[in-house]
Amino acid sequence: MIEKLEVKGFTYKITDGIYFDTVKFEAMGFKYGELSNLDEMKKGGRLEPNPEKKNPRDFALWKFSPTDGTKRQMEWQSPWGVGFPGWHIECSAMSTKYLGDQFDIHVGGEDLRSTHHPNEIAQTEGATGKHPFVTTWVHGAFLLVDSGRMGKSLGNAYTVADIVSKNIDPLALRYFYLTGHYRRQINFTWESLKSAATALTKLRQIEAGERTQLSSEKLEKVEIYQTKFREALEDDLNMPEALATVWEVVKSNIPNFDKVDLLKQFDNVLGLNLGIRKQKLGTILVPEQVEKLIEQRETVRKMRNYAEADKIRMDIEKLGYRVEDKGGRTRAIKND
Repeated sequence: MIEKLEVKGFTYKITDGIYFDTVKFEAMGFKYGELSNLDEMKKGGRLEPNPEKKNPRDFALWKFSPTDGTKRQMEWQSPWGVGFPGWHIECSAMSTKYLGDQFDIHVGGEDLRSTHHPNEIAQTEGATGKHPFVTTWVHGAFLLVDSGRMGKSLGNAYTVADIVSKNIDPLALRYFYLTGHYRRQINFTWESLKSAATALTKLRQIEAGERTQLSSEKLEKVEIYQTKFREALEDDLNMPEALATVWEVVKSNIPNFDKVDLLKQFDNVLGLNLGIRKQKLGTILVPEQVEKLIEQRETVRKMRNYAEADKIRMDIEKLGYRVEDKGGRTRAIKND
């Protein structure tokens, strides 16, 4: 890709590497910085300072390795000497290799809007000659943890494994993310995740029941909910509004069979496995010890040994779960 840019005259060489010439790029009829402007770049602090650059906006395509004999962990031979790619060109090379010269949606953090993505656009369109490089850019706001930034040094860089270790369904994290708009910061706490897990469990506990003939009024309600959900998605992926529609359905007076049917339709977008009931989710939601006790209890109940069944139920409750017998089935539900 750098060679293509070089052939087209968009590069120049200075002491520490090969740079992209943004002025030349604009002179060729392209527009630089469509997602931001110079003031935003300066404010973002991501301009690469170098007095040899022709323009403050210019950026490195290839950086030369140090000439003092220092060996970098990652460096490669190139037509311009030993070095390594600039951090912008890496993304353009990968995206065009796997997605082509142009594609529909490119996502990234809001901090990339001011410098990285404008540079990615410039070097890609300069190399391919095709505009637009990307049709739609989606920039997400930062995730906060306990109202502050997340970092390993702060001890709050959590992983999905940490969530599973606390016996919380990982999909509760997805539900939590859906409660906020992607362009607004959202604050993660363990309490908020537990609340999300509780809400997810409630959605999964709706019994479908028998299908009944819908009245014209209730059929109209179903269509209204479908429309509201779709319009929320079309409104810049307004997932909080989409979730609000989900709960409207849950609280509505339409038959449960149709509620479950609607939730399954919505779940094609939400990806929360709403068709999977809690007791079927294995050790992620219910510890193996509790599941074994449930099985033991069901066995003694079939033998009509109700005293032993009650004893096992109390053992389960001591582990933080309550027992629910419904419709000939038994399940353990974690206490809130």
